[in-house]
Amino acid sequence: MNQDEQYMAEAVEIARVNVAEGGSPYGALIVRDGVVVARAANTVHLTQDATDHAEMVAMHQASRALGRRDLSDCVMYASGRPCPMCHAAMRLAGFKRGFFAFSAEEAEAHGAGSATLYAELCRPLDEQPMRLTQLRPEGDSPYPAYEARKAG
Repeated sequence: MNQDEQYMAEAVEIARVNVAEGGSPYGALIVRDGVVVARAANTVHLTQDATDHAEMVAMHQASRALGRRDLSDCVMYASGRPCPMCHAAMRLAGFKRGFFAFSAEEAEAHGAGSATLYAELCRPLDEQPMRLTQLRPEGDSPYPAYEARKAG
């Protein structure tokens, strides 16, 4: 078994233990230079926070452990395909590589997946089940001030 397979086996074991403890079937590891910097299970069942997916919890741990939000030199190992939220967060954190064991379609077949959500998010905003509409107030946006602060 190579190193990637070992890390993935650990992520899947975290998911299995989480199911046995009343949680959902998701576990994640973040590895940097051959060292595990974060291990996490999905904790939504404990916190009642819909964003406490295994990958998100692991990214929080890794960022705190490394003292930075840039995780571009890390690799994510997730038991299931990261949902759109986790996938986007991984991109925002700079991940260049990640692995997952089980597909969103397989998870969805067992009542645990996000395959439908992926498809819905690809549709135009007015065709999605959640209505998201731009409502712009008068005045300037905060973006120019942000750009100026970064430049100065």
